[in-house]
Amino acid sequence: MVNLIQACENDIPMILEFMKDFYAIDHYPFKPERIRPNLHKLISDNSIGRLWLVEYSDQKVGYLALTFGFSFEYGGRDAFIDEFFIKEGFRGKGIGKLVLKLLEPLALEAGVQTLHLEVEPHNSAGNQLYLNAGFKGNDRILLNKAIHK
Repeated sequence: MVNLIQACENDIPMILEFMKDFYAIDHYPFKPERIRPNLHKLISDNSIGRLWLVEYSDQKVGYLALTFGFSFEYGGRDAFIDEFFIKEGFRGKGIGKLVLKLLEPLALEAGVQTLHLEVEPHNSAGNQLYLNAGFKGNDRILLNKAIHK
């Protein structure tokens, strides 16, 4: 049995551990001092998104962060699956597929018209999961520019 459990403040230490493992996969810098305040924001303000723990057979095995945006092209509120992580040892069991099925009605309930995500090119299992779930490439390149101090 797979469930999405909305995260609360008490879950932050566990989520940070999941994030540390997730970021290590692709050698992303892990800065808990920068991440922790944003976890507090996402947990306390449903207008910017949602944060869930992934539960499998009564164990917390990962997390999913969904952040909201707005797009004329996509019909209003859209959302970005900002982070989606399942612990090693629990991958390949169909958990990701079930999480994405659980996510869609929750996103619709929040007024989301379109879901977006990005996936590393080398992550063939992730790419296949998302394609099988109905995600499609849009022949565009996602560009980023950090504008913080």
